[in-house]
Amino acid sequence: MTRPRRLMRPYAGAAVLLAALDASAARAGSPPPALTPASVLSAMERVGDWQLAHPADLDPTDWTQAAGYVGMMALARVSTSPRFRDAMVRMGESNQWQLGKRPYHADDHCVGQTYAELYRDDRNPVRIAALQERFDWILAHPKDDNLDFDVTKNPDRVDRWSWCDALFMAPPAWLKLWQVTGNRAYQDHAVRNWWVTSDYLYDRKEHLYFRDSSQFVKREANGKKVFWSRGNGWVLAGLARVLDVLPADHPSRERFVHQYREMAERIGKLQQKDGLWRSSLLDPKGYPLKESSGSSFYCYALAWGVNRGLLDRGRYEPKVRRAWLALNECVDPDGRLTHVQPVGHDPREFEPDSTAPYGVGAFLLAGSEVHRMVSPAR
Repeated sequence: MTRPRRLMRPYAGAAVLLAALDASAARAGSPPPALTPASVLSAMERVGDWQLAHPADLDPTDWTQAAGYVGMMALARVSTSPRFRDAMVRMGESNQWQLGKRPYHADDHCVGQTYAELYRDDRNPVRIAALQERFDWILAHPKDDNLDFDVTKNPDRVDRWSWCDALFMAPPAWLKLWQVTGNRAYQDHAVRNWWVTSDYLYDRKEHLYFRDSSQFVKREANGKKVFWSRGNGWVLAGLARVLDVLPADHPSRERFVHQYREMAERIGKLQQKDGLWRSSLLDPKGYPLKESSGSSFYCYALAWGVNRGLLDRGRYEPKVRRAWLALNECVDPDGRLTHVQPVGHDPREFEPDSTAPYGVGAFLLAGSEVHRMVSPAR
């Protein structure tokens, strides 16, 4: 049944703040409108509470849910309330700490990120037992590097990280398991296979990722290559999450930093005047509707870089502020996050009131870094 479109009511005050930001930008030397830790946390908690009160009718280990859990864990680290972390513990217990059923599939590894983080809190081995068993089996039964997404040429294509979203789903799980176990094989697997995927899907001229090989020859109506916003959002957010865990002296760290900065530079230039990004990065006029999931990932990843000194604060903090304020316009008064492109693998048109757990996860990740950015002791 098609759900009737609702009249959208943006988060109160966001439009006023955006107008103030525009006015302040026009006045040389004027500070941007204030964002406070309290206002950021309030928005995060409203969105998190809405999602917990309206669980998606999906497999609890599905990637759509697991990406939401990642954001809930980010909220749990910021909020003084235990309710968000407690919800994730209940989720893990309900799942018996299992992953999705497909052994190699990156999407089915994503929930392991949350298990590993919860394990780090109390070292209860049951929380990572299935994760270790799965990853040890993969290490003992490696696949080749065939990333062709044509099922006729590569029937088991999804057994590799052959689509760009996989770089958010799997590598952080592998690295977090290394972090809590000390088993270097998990780290090596994540790093090696990141660069296998990057060498295949990263466009070195555009500094963007194709979603998969089926997009190599496709073009938008304006003749530009097809670069999906959320797809590149998965990658840029994945880079931030990899760099959060990868040791400072790792021989590949500078390569990751270089790619992160290169992509951040490109993404920053593609931000639209309203502070968001469109479903198609290189054809925003062809997809005029606001899109909050990719935009949230960019807000998160750019704020993350500002907070860690990898991006110039004077240049990128205004972009982050604009993005966060615009994202708040996509939050209904009850906390429902809207303008989330539904599941897909390329730019799409969709209903403005569309929502999904992975969009909420991205929003909460963004909030966690914006909160850190505006906090006095950052």
